[in-house]
Amino acid sequence: METNTDRVESFRALALQVTCHAVNHVKERAEARSLMEQAIKRLDPQIAAGRAFIGADCRLVVLPEYWLTGFPMGEPIAVWADKACLSMEDSLYDALANIAQKYNIFLAGNAYELDPNFPNLYFQNCFVFDPSGTMVLRHRRLNSMYTPTPHDVWDKYLDCYGLEGVFSVAKTEIGNLAAIASDEILFPEIARCLTMRGAEILLHPTSEVYGDARSPKEAAKISRAVENMAYVVSANTAGIANSSVPQGSVDGGSKIVDYRGIVLAETGSGESMAAYAEIDLAALKRDRRRSGIKNVLSRHRPTLYAESYQQPHFYPANTMLQGEVERQHFIRTQEETINRLAKLGII
Repeated sequence: METNTDRVESFRALALQVTCHAVNHVKERAEARSLMEQAIKRLDPQIAAGRAFIGADCRLVVLPEYWLTGFPMGEPIAVWADKACLSMEDSLYDALANIAQKYNIFLAGNAYELDPNFPNLYFQNCFVFDPSGTMVLRHRRLNSMYTPTPHDVWDKYLDCYGLEGVFSVAKTEIGNLAAIASDEILFPEIARCLTMRGAEILLHPTSEVYGDARSPKEAAKISRAVENMAYVVSANTAGIANSSVPQGSVDGGSKIVDYRGIVLAETGSGESMAAYAEIDLAALKRDRRRSGIKNVLSRHRPTLYAESYQQPHFYPANTMLQGEVERQHFIRTQEETINRLAKLGII
């Protein structure tokens, strides 16, 4: 990866904690689209207020997971695809691009997305728009319990996009950006593969339980930052409205963690712009190039693990190449994997 000579030395990032207004309760696509349009309209004044408070050097805003639609709650894949998913050239993406242009920011978020190469499926897409309104990053979630992923159609996906299209890193003036969706943060290999391609800032749209007791995701955010010597910008929801899930179940704790594992900013519950902090690219670069025991990135030895990762016993690839499947496919595949690992004495 080439060095970007135009990049800034430091800037402010904001993990914007907003309420998700779910579309599960509506039946018609037009009504769901209206709710999504309203969600985008609410963003504009919130981002304007955030930048006015933080300053013009607020160059990156990260939105939570599910902020646009909520998540499917039993809807068949085809129903959710029609009601809640965006096309790759969707006008709602254009509206988000306009916000990025208007406020001269990099705008990151997460949405369910259709892909004409896979007509019976959808993916969960982490996106980044740059200040020109160009989508410079598209990361389809790679590990999900109930949503199709590139791994489920692996061979065809690689034919379409290649491995660099799976582990996407955007080289920008504010550093090398990559995305990790929700509980992908629990799988260290994803962050590592992104860092091996130059990622410096890991963007983490999430929707999760937050409280005094540190959850696995909370521990993972610190761990991914330290082991990759990278910033983590994690934006959580301020609850999910219009859903059978109690609204406050996934609310609070948006944060920014630096490359040493230090939490620079963190917010409580409710809609908030309090989770903002400086991203010091020059300091990150100095630490990554400093010799010594704490430079764990330079001490990484991937050839140690390559053979172990070739073992075929775990979750299989290509289980959805046949196209449309029902939601029970996910739990059935997981149960088969558990049984296989148990018979082998691995678990």
